[in-house]
Amino acid sequence: MRLDKYLKVTHLIRRRGQAKEYIDAGYASVNGKLAKPATDVKVGDIIALGEEGRIKVTVEVLQLRSYCPLNEVTEMYRLIKEDE
Repeated sequence: MRLDKYLKVTHLIRRRGQAKEYIDAGYASVNGKLAKPATDVKVGDIIALGEEGRIKVTVEVLQLRSYCPLNEVTEMYRLIKEDE
């Protein structure tokens, strides 16, 4: 599954267009490597999201689904780190 779609489905970012812009700005990495919107995400991957050199959220991919209701998104990833 594409990274931009995964971020939208998991509600980590509200819309896919926003996810694409966020990733294009260099604010997302997968397994420690700077990502592109089309980066393939697999179960077990570590996604880090942050701005201006600061990681704000790090998650591990647990499931891949094309749709997920808001009350089930925590089944799709495990929160590793979250800064406020």
